[in-house]
Amino acid sequence: MISLGDPGPVEPERRDRLGLLRDHDFRGLFLSTTVAQFGYQITSLALPLAAVIALDVSEFEVGVLSSMSMIAFLLIGLPAGAWIDRMRRRRVLIVSDVVRAAVLLTVPLAWWADTLTIWHLYAVALTIGVFTVFFDVSYQSYLPHLVGRAKLVEGNAKLETVRSTAQLGGPVLAGQLIEWLTAPVAIAFDAVALGASALFLVRIRRREPKPEVAHGAKITREIKEGLAFVLGNRLLASIVACTGWFNLWMGAFMAMIVVFLPRELGMTPGEIGALFAVFGIGGVVGAFITRPVTARLGEGRAVWISILASSPWLLLVPAAEPGWRIWVGAVGMALVGMGSVVYNVNQVSFRQRLTPDNMLGRMNATVRFIVFGVYAVGSLVGGAFGELLGARTSLWIAAIGCSLAFLPVFLSPLRNMRDLPNPEHEEVRAAI
Repeated sequence: MISLGDPGPVEPERRDRLGLLRDHDFRGLFLSTTVAQFGYQITSLALPLAAVIALDVSEFEVGVLSSMSMIAFLLIGLPAGAWIDRMRRRRVLIVSDVVRAAVLLTVPLAWWADTLTIWHLYAVALTIGVFTVFFDVSYQSYLPHLVGRAKLVEGNAKLETVRSTAQLGGPVLAGQLIEWLTAPVAIAFDAVALGASALFLVRIRRREPKPEVAHGAKITREIKEGLAFVLGNRLLASIVACTGWFNLWMGAFMAMIVVFLPRELGMTPGEIGALFAVFGIGGVVGAFITRPVTARLGEGRAVWISILASSPWLLLVPAAEPGWRIWVGAVGMALVGMGSVVYNVNQVSFRQRLTPDNMLGRMNATVRFIVFGVYAVGSLVGGAFGELLGARTSLWIAAIGCSLAFLPVFLSPLRNMRDLPNPEHEEVRAAI
């Protein structure tokens, strides 16, 4: 215990504990992320439940709805990166938040007017997806400018802690709001959260210089450069293949779990929210253990071991039955969440560290085009399997698929790497 009467050692310890949170601008991004992530948890649960409970749609229609929020990465993911590399990223973040807030407000308004349809939800999900593309690509490209490359692991770990904490508390809040107010009305709370997120971003003082665009530069050529940068590096390509394969089957899994839980296990929205909160517990634990695990295993090994050790626990979910076995499945999801955070902090930090500033938007857009594009495909696959085979069988197939996601990184040079190379190393330059 530190004595309050001895101020000498207190300040250094507190500085170590807070780190980047002492920086005004990073704190603005941190607070923006906090409110936006809690709002996201509401919509991610309320939008499909509005379709399943309020509109009583089929399994395939739920799959289509899940894919709509991600299909924008396939439609505009690649050019978005080139466009963003020509823009000030903070401005893109603010506009994206404001537009998404306005679009989400149409759902409760349509519900109150008794005009809400599945086609309205499709349109909302697609529009949200488009501006999420711009937000996400700008967000990951903005962080190196805000904190510097030397502090990327700390910055990403703190932001992952927020995301994981939101996964812990957000679903419980979302489930209760849905039970009290109905799913469509609960979505209004996400609109408010996105508005607050935009206000925190406005408070960031540090301004980016306007990106310089080479005379005669063409979007198509810049897109090709982004693809070549990501796919031409063996380490990046293996990470993208791993994440993409996992997301393909996770898209199918998440599309059907919102059908499986209420229809086959009879869970209420509040209980579903509590189950997803257990998943969030794993994410919070993952955020806290990332540094010691990475120090123990090394960055390279932490990438493939984290995904290998955690993914198979998804198999506990389709094995669940009404009663206590539901919560065994929830524990399995928590272990998946824990491994996913360790994996993401390491691979995202490596990608950001490796990529030059003028390529960050295109790199992030290329990666997201692939890994979220296949998520949209997976949602459709899950919906089709659910329609033909039932939700439980679809979950079994998806969980087995996720369990194999480690293979691309395991079969790459990452298997024997303790430390991921820095950009100035010859090995990386030769791989690009």
